[in-house]
Amino acid sequence: MNKKSFKFVAIIAAIMLACTSLAVIAEASGAAQSPDASTDTYKQLNLFGDVFEMVRADYVDPMSDKKLIEYALNGMLSSLDPHSSYMNAKEAKAMDVENTGEFGGLGIEVTMANGVIKVISPIDDTPAAHAGIKSGDLIIEIDGKPVTGMSLNDAVGKMRGKVGSKILLTIIRKGEKAPLKITLTRAVIQIKSVKYRVINGNVGYIRITMFNAQTQPGMLKAFKNIRKQAGKKLIGYVLDLRNNPGGLLDQAIAVSDDFLNKGEIVSTRGRNSDDDRADYATPGDMADGLPVVDLINGGSASASEIVSGALQDNHRAIIAGTQSFGKGSVQTLFNVPGGGMVRLTTARYFTPSGRSIQAEGITPDIVIKPAKIVADDNPFPTIHESDLRGALKNPDGTPVKEKKDSVDEDKKLAADYQLLRAVDLLQGISLYKSNTTGIPAKTSPAKEKHTRDQELNK
Repeated sequence: MNKKSFKFVAIIAAIMLACTSLAVIAEASGAAQSPDASTDTYKQLNLFGDVFEMVRADYVDPMSDKKLIEYALNGMLSSLDPHSSYMNAKEAKAMDVENTGEFGGLGIEVTMANGVIKVISPIDDTPAAHAGIKSGDLIIEIDGKPVTGMSLNDAVGKMRGKVGSKILLTIIRKGEKAPLKITLTRAVIQIKSVKYRVINGNVGYIRITMFNAQTQPGMLKAFKNIRKQAGKKLIGYVLDLRNNPGGLLDQAIAVSDDFLNKGEIVSTRGRNSDDDRADYATPGDMADGLPVVDLINGGSASASEIVSGALQDNHRAIIAGTQSFGKGSVQTLFNVPGGGMVRLTTARYFTPSGRSIQAEGITPDIVIKPAKIVADDNPFPTIHESDLRGALKNPDGTPVKEKKDSVDEDKKLAADYQLLRAVDLLQGISLYKSNTTGIPAKTSPAKEKHTRDQELNK
């Protein structure tokens, strides 16, 4: 046996040993294969070995054994579902950096769909968002090269590159007659997971761009500063999860818990019932029981849908916007020898009511489609009673003119129709509570103080 043949046999032996180990694990978990099935597995491995040797010997260009094995792993995992994949050491490191909140690239969350790359959502304040990339866009070419035949990891790898370098994406967009060619400049993506501000002096606005390790600390800061700015005027919160592609499950659970006193948040069910689990809220509501409007759209996926489903089923928030993406599966990361990593779909998650949103998404309680407010260009000014000659004066005094700051805030809101409607909804709820109870909503008794309030007062 020559050296080359010995190396090939060693590779196949290693693969067969790995499969044998998997069979032992399966048997230990009560899912052992029959002898006939095991024999068939070894036959299929022999087929793999034959094809492997054929490619090594006859493919038009020489390929390393390492690269061929990597391709085989990618093919096996990506054929299972769009979210399972193999990552080599370099890709695994990039994944780790991404989850900590800083990485290089375009700032775009993608998946594979029918042989092309589908945009789940662009991330706020990134090259993709600035260039106008939209949820649902289909990327068919990267720098003029078709993505057909590429794995998802390969496509993502091509979109990443040297900071400052340019990349050309060819995109098919619904409603456009011809493909769009968009040039972007790569940048270091520093994700600020949580953004917040006070709208109209009495509405707390919290925007979560994605769920990473920075999310829950960012939420604590948001609640603290919104309370400080709005004080007793605070009437409720808008939680903006639009174009949030998801992220870490534990962060989604923590954010849901921020708004809930009790109740189930999410349950996950895998292949083995022993692995099923459910997560529940702990006592305390960091929003002090104030009304919450949760904004979602087609770019809200995975962890975003976990939060929205938990708040909807626990009747804690009004879900507004449009149908969410519909990713109801859980991926687990497994380290493998050589520094690589396997991302494998291991479970489905369910909302507290027991519904799966896989391939369906979260349906809003109130559908608010994106729209633009167009000013009424009436050349004739509106005439009021006070403009008439001899009009009686108001005995209580003259009306107070609008402040410029209020007008500027109205212009900002008008640019985001969905957010404008969410704020109007909170204002209406506050007015209704005030009129029906005789007590302003802002002074209604708060729910049990959150056990983590001490963190807000640090």
